[in-house]
Amino acid sequence: MDSVSESGGGGGASESTAEGCSSATGGGGGGAPPSRYESQKRRDWNTFLQYLKNHKPPLCLARCSGAHVIEFLKYLDQFGKTKVHASPCPYFGHPNPPAPCPCPLKQAWGSLDALIGRLRAAYEENGGRPESNPFAARAVRIYLRERLVPPPPPPPQIISLKQPQPKTTAGGGGGGDDPALPPPPSTTAASTTV
Repeated sequence: MDSVSESGGGGGASESTAEGCSSATGGGGGGAPPSRYESQKRRDWNTFLQYLKNHKPPLCLARCSGAHVIEFLKYLDQFGKTKVHASPCPYFGHPNPPAPCPCPLKQAWGSLDALIGRLRAAYEENGGRPESNPFAARAVRIYLRERLVPPPPPPPQIISLKQPQPKTTAGGGGGGDDPALPPPPSTTAASTTV
């Protein structure tokens, strides 16, 4: 197993080989513990390097492309917790299906987007050039955008919001059935003025 040594300095590049590729972990400041973001970024970077090392055939970071990054994201889907229903699934469009189905679990879009952001930064912090950053590749952006598109909503149920208007049969005074006119005055004897 390839070990990665951490430097105590501020973000220096410490060497590690994954099939002849150099990488670094990007250390924190001297003495202060790294932030949660920095710790997660380091774990993500090490996970990606391990993925490259275990890839058949093993990949060198220098030869890594956007297609390899997408392959890595698809590999991570097996550890996801978000159920994604396919269109033939009877529970497609239901947020809480009543029974289990064979649809796959996937990584949530937000998790993948954040992961790519951290790996993009880690790549450049570890000596990679921004113009050759595989995590910033157009193919990766398109892949994430396509994953963002939510499935179509279930067909709407048609509910009539109009209440039927009662028809008046006894109309006095020629007002007709026009609802804009006030009702005719009552013909009951109220009080008479003398």
